[in-house]
Parts: sequence; C-alpha cells; structure tokens
Amino acid sequence: IFAFGFVAKYFTSLRKIFSQKKMTRQRREVKYFATSENNPPSGIEQAVVFISHILIILTFPLSIFLSLIVLSEYQRAVIFRCGRLRRGGARGPGLVFRIPCVDFCVKVDLRTTSYHVPAQEILTKDHVTISLDAAVYYRIFDPLLAVIQVENVHLATSMLAQATLRNVAGQKHVLELMSEKDAVSMAMAALLKSATAPWGVLVERVEIKDVRLPLQLQRAMAAEAEAIREAKAKVVSAEGELSASKSLKAASDVIAANPVALQLRYLQTLSLISGDQNKNIIFPFPVNLIRQLMMGKCAEPSQGSSSKKRASSNLKDELEINREVDEALEEAYRVLDCKIVKLSQES
Repeated sequence: IFAFGFVAKYFTSLRKIFSQKKMTRQRREVKYFATSENNPPSGIEQAVVFISHILIILTFPLSIFLSLIVLSEYQRAVIFRCGRLRRGGARGPGLVFRIPCVDFCVKVDLRTTSYHVPAQEILTKDHVTISLDAAVYYRIFDPLLAVIQVENVHLATSMLAQATLRNVAGQKHVLELMSEKDAVSMAMAALLKSATAPWGVLVERVEIKDVRLPLQLQRAMAAEAEAIREAKAKVVSAEGELSASKSLKAASDVIAANPVALQLRYLQTLSLISGDQNKNIIFPFPVNLIRQLMMGKCAEPSQGSSSKKRASSNLKDELEINREVDEALEEAYRVLDCKIVKLSQES
C-alpha cells in the first residue's frame, strides 16, 4: 500500500508538470464549448482509476507498452477518461501516457487535406443547367473542436462544400462562371470558412476545376464566337481596302503630276516580268501612241509635197493614212513577236 501510494503520487506530480505548460492555450481552446473536465470525478470513476493504477503497477513493465502512445509532429490526441475530457486538452506530439481500458484516445491529423467536390448539376441564374466540380483544401486547427463539436469532421466538411458550391453557382450567370472562376472560388471559400470555424476547421483554398456546358449551348456559343470573328475580319478587310484606295489615289496623283514616273513604273514592271521564269512576255504598248507616231511620220512627207495633195479629198487621205497605220501596226506586232521569241529562248 505504501509503495502504491508513492507511485500514484509520483505519477500525479508528473502529470501536473506536463499539463501546466499547456494550460493557457488549452483554456483558450476549451472556452468555446462546455466540457466537464473541470468537474470533480465521481466516486465510481475514482475507484476505477485507482484499480487501473494497481493493475499497471502489478503488470509492470508489460503494461508500459500499452500505456504509452507515440504521436507524430502533425498529430494530436484528445483523451477521454471515463467519457470525460481529460484536463490539459489535446496532447502531443511525442509520448503520451494513458490508462488502458479507462482512457479513450482520438488521434487528429493537423495536415492540410484535399477534397474533390464531385460534379454537381446546377441550374444557373439564367436558367441553364451546367455541370460544375471543385477542389477544397482545409486543415484542422483545433483538435478539441474537431472531435467534440462534430461527429465526422471530414464528412461534414465535404457535404457542406457540395451544398455551398450549388448555392454560389446558382446565383451566377453562365458567362460569369466561365470568366470569373476566381471570384466564385473566393466567395465559396469565405462561406466555408465562416461555417467550419466552430468545427475547428480552416478552409485554406477553393478552386473551381471544370465547367461543363450542354452540347447545344456549346454549339450556340461557338456559332456566336464565329460570327463575331467574321464581323471583325470584315471590318479589318474594309479598313485595309480603304487605306489601299487612299494609297492608290495618292500614287495616281503623283503619276499624273509627273509623266516620267509612269515610264519608270512601266520599266520596273518589265524588269520584274523578265526576272520570272515565264515563257510568254507581253509588252502592252498603247495603240493610240503608235497611231500618233505613225500619223506623225506620214505627216512629214506631206508637208514637203505640192499643193496638189493638199487639195485632195479628206476621205482619200484618211483611207491612205489608215492603211499605212495598219501596216505599221502589223510591222510592230511582228517585231514584238520576234523579241518575245528571243526572250523566251534566253529564259
């Protein structure tokens, strides 16, 4: 009896030493809900605990392996003794002592957890049915709240995320859901944070993954986008034609003011044509120019002729001039054909 009392007193002092370091923080955590950890245990509970200590001493050192729990850095343990929350709140990390068959331990993982919200059939504000899914990232910041306030914190968070996604997306138009995914994600995250805070859960991030539209709506939106692109292309083409016509008008004004520019342009065109591997080359000589040249040649001998030719009839002169012009044109075309054949052979 003396040895048992000494050991019990020793364990009690050790428990007080380890619990005093966390009392301030644990009191802050426990104040959000009512617990019975500060209430004195009943007589039956004290008797059960006393018998458990005796069994631990009698079965030492085998009982030590059942009484110690190893918790990782990201784990915390919430221990209930005879159904009551033990003083000191959540334990860990490291070695945690518990009494077998009396203390019930619940381990809580504090790492960030990702949850994929399955695709939801949602009716938007503009009465369009779409399929929407998302990803939610959350973690437990208060193990006591996560264990005591809700039965299954992960299941509750997932169901709340599904309902929140439907509520938020149902208040938006289809175009807003497609173009403003960040705003929808932020609104959903704010609602989840306020709802899961009493459960000891912190929602870190929400991401809208995919928005799937009906096939008919996809076709309609594709046709609308194609019409918009065609309209823009027509506007650009019209602007290009307008600028081209202005440039052509400016070029025609320059050529009309300086006839030499037209000849230079003509020679430049001939050089470009001769540079290509073409078998046929056409020289577009104006017929009026040749006619005027021929009429000038025919007029020179007429100036030195006698007054008898001047007295001839106009009809005869015109016929003669036309005949000579036709002969000159035939000669010119023949020469051009020879030159074309020569250039073709050279090319």
